[in-house]
Amino acid sequence: MEHNAKARTDLPTFTSLDELARLVTGRSGLYVRWSRGPHVDLSDVSSRDDLTGVKLPGLSASPLDVEDWWGERPVHVWVARRLYDYCHLPRVKDGPTRPWILHGAESSRGPDNEPLVTDVEPLGWIADQVISEATRVITEQPGSWGPLDRSNED
Repeated sequence: MEHNAKARTDLPTFTSLDELARLVTGRSGLYVRWSRGPHVDLSDVSSRDDLTGVKLPGLSASPLDVEDWWGERPVHVWVARRLYDYCHLPRVKDGPTRPWILHGAESSRGPDNEPLVTDVEPLGWIADQVISEATRVITEQPGSWGPLDRSNED
């Protein structure tokens, strides 16, 4: 990817869960970030703790690398879970929060034990239909659960 790709807003869009599963199978150091996008995030590669306002040393993101203990289970289910866990963020965050894939290096851990990522290379947006597909895959699993939503909705 070209060097000034960090500021690009014209990133490709991943349009299927299978496409993301193939990407995750072939690479490590991949994360999903829910935000306004790399054009905003990469001007100052840091996140803020929502509770305290503390500036964090990297972007908070969810790892996509498949853990060894996952074994031979389907990679698309792994990716679906990683997407589903935070699919509530566009509803509860301010502004146009969207998921995007990045390659980076974990520099630290945030207050929720989430990876804080630096050396970020944006790879692409995740289409809404992928989130819908992930939701369907997870809700069809035996013993399914809800996303990690901390909002006070009843």
